[in-house]
Amino acid sequence: MCTRVLRLVGLSLLVILMSASATAGTWQHENGSLTLDEVPERVVALNWAATEALLLLGITPVGVADLAGYSYWVKEPALPETGVRNVGTRVAPSLEAIAELEPDLIVTSAEMAPAADLLERLAPTYVVSVYQEDSNPFAKAREMLLTLGQMLDREAQAKAVVADVEHTLAQQRARLERAGVDERPVALVNFLDARHVRVYAPNGLYQTALEALGLTNAWPHPGNFWGFSVVGLEAIAPFPDARLVVISPTPPGLADTLSESPFWTYLPPVQQDRVYQVEATWPFGGIYPVKRLAIQIADSLLAGGSDHVQ
Repeated sequence: MCTRVLRLVGLSLLVILMSASATAGTWQHENGSLTLDEVPERVVALNWAATEALLLLGITPVGVADLAGYSYWVKEPALPETGVRNVGTRVAPSLEAIAELEPDLIVTSAEMAPAADLLERLAPTYVVSVYQEDSNPFAKAREMLLTLGQMLDREAQAKAVVADVEHTLAQQRARLERAGVDERPVALVNFLDARHVRVYAPNGLYQTALEALGLTNAWPHPGNFWGFSVVGLEAIAPFPDARLVVISPTPPGLADTLSESPFWTYLPPVQQDRVYQVEATWPFGGIYPVKRLAIQIADSLLAGGSDHVQ
């Protein structure tokens, strides 16, 4: 009888210890350390990369900075239409709005360092910056996702998301290799106006998509810490072998203006029908935009190019 009771007591203690280990922990981050005694249920995200990561984990944040902007620019993974409150802008969130939500975890980046102490007074705050000097955005975004998975007791889901992204990238690379369209370099650009583009550099998030697809970035120069440079169209001329992949949206009337522009019509990719266009993909997010962009690049290259933009 005593032996049975001791076994039951031991089993109960083991269950309690296992439950505690799943809901408590300490994590290092850019502003020190963060200790949680239980799994957070009310999370506020102060940048879109964090918002994306939470949604990928199946967590709907109670508050998001620039809520409407996320739905317009990022789109996927989608926020629910109701139940999420806007807490101001990403550069100036409303402390009052955050406090009213009574969060038990705030996720932010180093850009909010001046307000870090104020945020800490409201809730435990996890500070992680996907974009900073001399860092790999994809690696930092993956680290953030996996760490949030641990904090929120969604570790298995975080690992599954990463595995899905890696599997998708491998699938798209195989498609390009089978079709033999993986040899020419690719320049990824957003049009700012008829004369200037934002070209994505080797230190940006999109570089991961190109490398995973087995493609060379035609633009060899490092960009700012967001991973891009703003250049005139003439700057692309020294790369005559490149394929030009234009990321939407484009300015109104751009196609007509470019058709009469010598800066555009004399570019080798234009003259040789090596212009491709893909849907808008947020270039400053986490790991999901890399998956989305890779699929779109593969689809576009396989469909064939043209001499114009839409």
